[in-house]
Amino acid sequence: MSLAPRRRIFTRVERGPVRLPGLLLVLAGVAALGMVWWVQDGLGIMPCALCLWERWPWRVVLGLGVLSLLVPRRWARLVAWMGVPTLVADLVLCVIHAGVEWKFWPSPLPECMGPHLQGQTMAERLASMPLRPGKPCDTPTYLFDWLPVSLTVMEGLAAFVVLTLLLGLLLRADGGRTAG
Repeated sequence: MSLAPRRRIFTRVERGPVRLPGLLLVLAGVAALGMVWWVQDGLGIMPCALCLWERWPWRVVLGLGVLSLLVPRRWARLVAWMGVPTLVADLVLCVIHAGVEWKFWPSPLPECMGPHLQGQTMAERLASMPLRPGKPCDTPTYLFDWLPVSLTVMEGLAAFVVLTLLLGLLLRADGGRTAG
């Protein structure tokens, strides 16, 4: 039996608030999905297919935030760094959706087009209609009548703000070094 001190395998110690970026991701994900719930169920505004796609990055952001709060300190910042490409993906989806709303390009999703009725007779066509009509992706939804900014653009601005805050927290605590 040796009296020499044990050698530590991991000597790197994360200093500073390593859980703060994860907390930001959790709060941003909860706020975004709460807003979606309020607009859809509270106000009764029907989402389009691109709106449904734009919800997935926020779900991933929320999951990454929770994971960042649960993992050991040395992995928390690395998990929080995974929120950066997720928020960039949401920004790309918002730009695509805003371009569709502003009629710059057609929607890449076939669900955004009008329903395609099948059948020869009127009864067959009526039977093939969806139970609830889908909202077209090229029709913007405004939350306030006095504010000419669609929900898509507001979501893109929110994603940009969260991305900027996340990068600020991660780079400030890193001291300028990259995550790796």
